[in-house]
Amino acid sequence: MEKKLPKVFANDINKSLTNNDRFYYGKEEKPKSKIPISQKINKIFSSTNYVYKADVDITLNSGKVSKKIIGRNKTDLITMDNELIKISDIIDIEFSE
Repeated sequence: MEKKLPKVFANDINKSLTNNDRFYYGKEEKPKSKIPISQKINKIFSSTNYVYKADVDITLNSGKVSKKIIGRNKTDLITMDNELIKISDIIDIEFSE
């Protein structure tokens, strides 16, 4: 004998479902370069454009700044304003345009 099961009620869907489009919360990030920061800094200082100072855009943990760098030591970059920027705080560095 077959057992009769109750019927399941399925409501008709008469509207478009776009929940993923309307309620997506994501964080857009720039893809990080695979070149290490130390290698980028070495490339700037060994560039043919670098004579005494280099205009660079530096992306730090706290934001983006434009500086003229004139030197470096093991842990810091030295700017024209005699400011030290920790290399460990740098996310990205590139020549200013």
